[in-house]
Amino acid sequence: MTFSSNSHLPVAPTSRTLLGFLLLLFLSLAFADTKLSDAPTAYEVLERFNFPRGILPEGVQSYLLSEDGTFEVYLSGNCEFKVTSSYLLRYKRKITGTVKSGTLDDLNGVSVRVLFFWFGINEVVRSGDELDFYVGPLSASFPSSSFEECPRCRCGFDCATPSVSDA
Repeated sequence: MTFSSNSHLPVAPTSRTLLGFLLLLFLSLAFADTKLSDAPTAYEVLERFNFPRGILPEGVQSYLLSEDGTFEVYLSGNCEFKVTSSYLLRYKRKITGTVKSGTLDDLNGVSVRVLFFWFGINEVVRSGDELDFYVGPLSASFPSSSFEECPRCRCGFDCATPSVSDA
């Protein structure tokens, strides 16, 4: 960045460099702050890809989404809750995968306990009003309307007390 030599205040070359750097730093921080505040939440991004927000629990702290659809979602901590009397669902602090419209693939960080065994959920596909969850070659279907609300860690969809975000 160069300054006009017609300036009435003499500025040493190193001061010009420092002033230019500080100006660029200030502008880039101001732009970054605006861009971050305008960024959609992870739940809003899910909806853009035709998924209900409730397939992620409350507590998403941040996420990264690449142009190729790969993503990373960061929760405030590990999260576990019962989905029905026979399923226990676990989300790790970091969840990764690939998202396309109606498909979550190559999932890591989400598992389900059936009887005494834990299985990783590796794919979720939206088929009309149904969500198909794949554990290897096996799958289970649930109505997408069951995932309109985000579950809470420890109590899932059946929490007796309101969450912090409800208050």
